[in-house]
Amino acid sequence: MDILTFSAPIPLDGRHRAEELRRQQATQAKGEQVFLNTLSVSFVNYYLCCMGFETDLNKSDSWNAIHQTLMDVADLSLKNLGLLECRPVLEDAQFVYVSPEVQSNRIGYVAVQISKSFREAKLLGFVKQVKIDLLPINQLQPLDSLLEYLEELSQSQLAEIADNSLDCNQNLVNLKQWLENIFEAGWQEIETLLRTQGVNPAWSLRSGGGTFISRGKLINLGKLLSDAYGGLRQRAVVLVVTLPQGNEQEMDIIVEVHPTNGQHYLPPNLHLMVLDFEGASVMEAQTRSSNKNIQLEFSCEVGEHFSVKLALEDISITENFIIC
Repeated sequence: MDILTFSAPIPLDGRHRAEELRRQQATQAKGEQVFLNTLSVSFVNYYLCCMGFETDLNKSDSWNAIHQTLMDVADLSLKNLGLLECRPVLEDAQFVYVSPEVQSNRIGYVAVQISKSFREAKLLGFVKQVKIDLLPINQLQPLDSLLEYLEELSQSQLAEIADNSLDCNQNLVNLKQWLENIFEAGWQEIETLLRTQGVNPAWSLRSGGGTFISRGKLINLGKLLSDAYGGLRQRAVVLVVTLPQGNEQEMDIIVEVHPTNGQHYLPPNLHLMVLDFEGASVMEAQTRSSNKNIQLEFSCEVGEHFSVKLALEDISITENFIIC
């Protein structure tokens, strides 16, 4: 039975990169190692791109001059899948050498036979895992199995992304719907939560007395040892979100934290953070010993989403919002 292989010239830019990295090495032996590793990665990258897989050479350690110098590495980063190790072998070799430092954190290992002219290469096969330094070439699986394996990983990754997106959308608070008096569960009128009347003075000042919408949510921050009786009681605060009652492309937003009914001050060292869509903090406020409330003000455009995070000691709660 014929075993599927793939032979072709090594891309010219890959050969130039391999020669460039070889010249940067301190010894001839290290230079040859880096040269072959780079040729192998370039060839596998060319093959997988032809097969429709997305790769990213710049995220591969093998494409980094410092990493190539410090390690024996021939990895190729595949978008959303992981690192595929591309190990070079010379003609007539019976084994593929896999350095111990790359025998983990890989989705698979491909054997790449480099011609004596260093201008052509052949893909011999692959394995999913390696636990020995010298892998017999006759134990490699054929290339069609590699393509099937990568396709399965791609489908699994797409399904996982879809599931995560569904979960994320289900947990998003859509502030645009508040303008239509549609509120998610748990978001209540401020008077109900704080047992108080009136509006936020800061908001009245900014909006010039215009109409606005506020809703609050009770946030549980864990249990606190009671000083009086030595028992445990819940630590809770009220998160308040306020926005103008309009349909502008850009929307001013105020997020506040208040103590619950019956408490005069917020817990000290309570952090209020606004996170961007990547989860990075873009602004933050922190309570001292006797804060009655803290707040942050910012603007968002329609279509943007952000998060509000409350953190106290080892407890953190995040609420996710979108305007659409």
